[in-house]
Amino acid sequence: MKINFKSKKLKKKFETKKELEKAYGTRQARKLTQRMNELYASESLQDIKHIPSSRLHQLSGNYKNCFAIDLLHPYRLIIKPEDGEIEDLRTITLIEVVKVEDYH
Repeated sequence: MKINFKSKKLKKKFETKKELEKAYGTRQARKLTQRMNELYASESLQDIKHIPSSRLHQLSGNYKNCFAIDLLHPYRLIIKPEDGEIEDLRTITLIEVVKVEDYH
C-alpha cells in the first residue's frame, strides 16, 4: 500500500526510530512501527481488516471518511483513504496518515 502523511511535520516524526520515540515514547513507537510495516506490506486496506489486533474501524463525526487502527490503549492511528471506495476496502491502496490520537 502507498502511504502519504497529512503534514511534513507528521512525516518527519515517522522517518526515524529516534523521532518516533521522541514524539510518542518507546512502547508506542514500537507499536507504530509495527502498524506502519503492516500497512506498507498490505496490498489494500482489506488486508489490515484481517489482522484482528489492528481492530480497523471506520470513524464518524469529525473523522468522517477516516479509519482508525488500534495502537497501545487508548491511542489510535487515524488514516484516510485517498483512492477507492470506502465501502470496498479491497479498492483502497493509497492512504494518508492523519494523526495519532486518543479521541475517546
